[in-house]
Amino acid sequence: GMAQAALGAAGLHFDELNKLRVLEPGVAEQTAQLREECRDFLGKIVEFQKIVGSLIELVDQLAKAAESEKMKAIGARNLLKSIAKQREAQEQQLQALISEKKIQLERYRIEYETLCKIEADQNEFIDQFIFQK
Repeated sequence: GMAQAALGAAGLHFDELNKLRVLEPGVAEQTAQLREECRDFLGKIVEFQKIVGSLIELVDQLAKAAESEKMKAIGARNLLKSIAKQREAQEQQLQALISEKKIQLERYRIEYETLCKIEADQNEFIDQFIFQK
């Protein structure tokens, strides 16, 4: 007992296998337990990093998909705008054509009226000529 006490005072201890140790068996056990807990904790940290990594990857993919959909939407909107512009241009062309045809129609109407008047004048002249005879 005294030898053990003297060794204990010098900071030396026997473990359960009667090996000489610098640490008290209780402290040595706690140290081993702490080492094990640290190892577990590190394992959990690594696992957590993996999860965070795959989450970041997923968010990246979603962002890319969203960007791609946005581009598709912009493309579709631009297409609709250009179609609308084409329609507008066609409508203007048709309106111009209608105006042109209306002017032409008016010219023909005036020409027809003039011809009718000439015909009436000529008929009157023919009638007078016949009655004079």
